[in-house]
Amino acid sequence: MKSIQARLSLGLVAVLVLVGVGLAQVTLWLFEAGLQRYLESGLRKESENLLVALVRGPSGLQLDERRLSAAYQQPFSGYYFRIDFDQGTWRSRSLWDLDMPKPARPGLDDGHELGPEGQQLLAYRGDYRRLGQDVSISVAQDYSPVREAFRRMQQIGLGMGALALLLVLVLQRFTVTRSLRPLERARQQIAQLQQGQRSQLDAEVPSELQPLVDQINHLLAHTEDSLRRSRTALGNLGHALKTPLAVLLSLAASERLQALPQVREQMREQLQQIQQRLARELNRARLAGDALPGAQFDCDAELPGLLSTLGMIHGEGLSLERDVPPGLLLPWDREDLLELLGNLLDNACKWADSEVRLGIAPTTEGFQLWVDDDGPGIAQDLRQQVLERGARLDEQVDGHGLGLGIVRDIVEAWGGRIALLDSTLGGLRVSIELPRKGR
Repeated sequence: MKSIQARLSLGLVAVLVLVGVGLAQVTLWLFEAGLQRYLESGLRKESENLLVALVRGPSGLQLDERRLSAAYQQPFSGYYFRIDFDQGTWRSRSLWDLDMPKPARPGLDDGHELGPEGQQLLAYRGDYRRLGQDVSISVAQDYSPVREAFRRMQQIGLGMGALALLLVLVLQRFTVTRSLRPLERARQQIAQLQQGQRSQLDAEVPSELQPLVDQINHLLAHTEDSLRRSRTALGNLGHALKTPLAVLLSLAASERLQALPQVREQMREQLQQIQQRLARELNRARLAGDALPGAQFDCDAELPGLLSTLGMIHGEGLSLERDVPPGLLLPWDREDLLELLGNLLDNACKWADSEVRLGIAPTTEGFQLWVDDDGPGIAQDLRQQVLERGARLDEQVDGHGLGLGIVRDIVEAWGGRIALLDSTLGGLRVSIELPRKGR
């Protein structure tokens, strides 16, 4: 969502800058061109007034200074003229001792020739015939104040354009954010689906998103229904096969095969392998249910009952403690987590002397779960063997056997890791690292 907003903002800025600069340049050019046409009209009138000021004198043409503007008498006033005719050239007194170049051709000269005191001149040349003589009258005006005004206008326009651009960006960001809010809400809801905090997307969305949300909700419902039916079918299959396997195991131990001890032992061993393999595969298939939308484990609601049940089973002399942040939700199926924690705690309770402690904590990668007991512990070289399904170090105690194998299957199905470590209580610590769902 942020990348979409960034691309929209960047595109809008680029378009506004290009269009704004283009419009500003065109506007200034048109304005300057119009102003030059206006000034040209004034300069033409000045040249015509100078033409009228040319009168016949005793020695030919002469200039009647009484008809001249006072600006032509003041040095470097910004208004200048030169008159070229057969007998020579007349220049205005305002030029002082400088010479104003004659424009190359009649009409307005926008070359802005450098004049007195660094002035930029806008000149107009008119060719006339007066009293039988050809006369060329060039009139110039200082154009520097106009150019300075243009520079100030450009600076003011640039500042106003920058403020307008900033205002447009703020309004655009507000509009885009408001328009994309339904998409952001849908993204958050999909993230909540991954974390198991909801099972469906909200149906109240804009009409543009309605087909997408409907399809996602339909797919979620279909997936959830398929997974539930699969789990039910697997459970039914497991129950259906338990009885025939139990009968076969009973027959393998019956007196009918006493005379064939080798055959009986092989038959019993093979049936046990089938039974363990079947239980293992059924359990792994059932763990596919952790992907159900909305699956989560509320530690505050589930752990007190689990610890209380284990306390009643293993006696009042055993202390069961938990170190879990309040309000912690784990994004996995409730039944699977109860089985995992139940097996861990049950094994710890069977081997503990007086204390078992459960800990759960969120981490940057996911969640850390551990169970400590103050029992005898397990030697370093035997810890991997304990994790094997059915492996048991002490056949007299029902612990550290099949339960840890089931725990390992669940942890592997969730992409986690399990390790047997030394406990701070003096016994064994079973440590589990689980990644967050959707990683």
